[in-house]
Amino acid sequence: MSKIDHYLHAGTRNNTRIAYQSAIRQYEIEWGGFLPATSENIAQYLVDHAEKLAINTLRQRLAALAQWHIDQGFPDPTKTPLIKKVLRGIQREHPVQEKQAKPFQLEQLEKVDHWLNQAITTANASGDRASELRYTRNRALLLLGFWRGFRGDELTRLQVEYIEATPGQGMSFFLPHTKGDRQNKGVTFKAPALKQFCPVAAYTAWKELAALESGPVFRSVNRWGQIGDQGLHMDSLIPLLRTIFKDAGVAGSNDYSAHSLRRGFANWATGNGWDLKTLMEYVGWKSVQSAMRYVDAADPFARHRVESSLSAPATPDALKIENKFEPS
Repeated sequence: MSKIDHYLHAGTRNNTRIAYQSAIRQYEIEWGGFLPATSENIAQYLVDHAEKLAINTLRQRLAALAQWHIDQGFPDPTKTPLIKKVLRGIQREHPVQEKQAKPFQLEQLEKVDHWLNQAITTANASGDRASELRYTRNRALLLLGFWRGFRGDELTRLQVEYIEATPGQGMSFFLPHTKGDRQNKGVTFKAPALKQFCPVAAYTAWKELAALESGPVFRSVNRWGQIGDQGLHMDSLIPLLRTIFKDAGVAGSNDYSAHSLRRGFANWATGNGWDLKTLMEYVGWKSVQSAMRYVDAADPFARHRVESSLSAPATPDALKIENKFEPS
């Protein structure tokens, strides 16, 4: 690979590259499309998948096909009026309500943290190093994920050499690449040390127990207590969290995802007086629209607002109207 190819390869996020490769393979091999494609062929592809795939998935497939044509020096067939109109028609005929991750609440965090602490103590007392490592890792993963509001992929990409932790004060994380960092400058996040459910203490305990000096923070632990060299894969994060929640006795554990920690923190913060600007700066959201997707209203059904209006005392004007219709 030449240096030009190397930097071209580095210019695209790995997850995006994998998704695009999968989309091209699905179009060409599984569906039987031809490349380069015509806009009519792309339109037929969209029609054939209109009832099977979500609109966002179709848009991702179009982005992959567009990039392939651009990379190969062909005209982009996905930007024609035909494709735009077909896509708009599919969205109108097959509307899908966006699914959001169920927020993980502070009460549940307390329950799981208590269970993990007990599990760590039990494993240590019985000399079960593999279990002690696993539970200690899981506690650090849970508390960092919640109090930092990290995305799942950010959690799996944390590196020991980019973290500075000061017990009793706080910790900082440097992420060379994040979703919102379009300039690829890297972003530094901070998290405080807390009197309870402390992410700093949990991270320090895991780092010391696992004797981590560099490389990925969160790694696999096998049955013999051996720690893997590679970081946890994003695809394993959701099953891992759901297993933790289930074992700790959290109801509906399968309803949660990696985004549940991020959304749970956002709801906790707004419920405790954080204004939207402060929350956006802390979590790293660039737009209000992105932030609002994670924040639930304090009174989602407007029940308290409606009931307070119904229970309000009648005004003098209202009493006059009532008296007008009373028999004399």
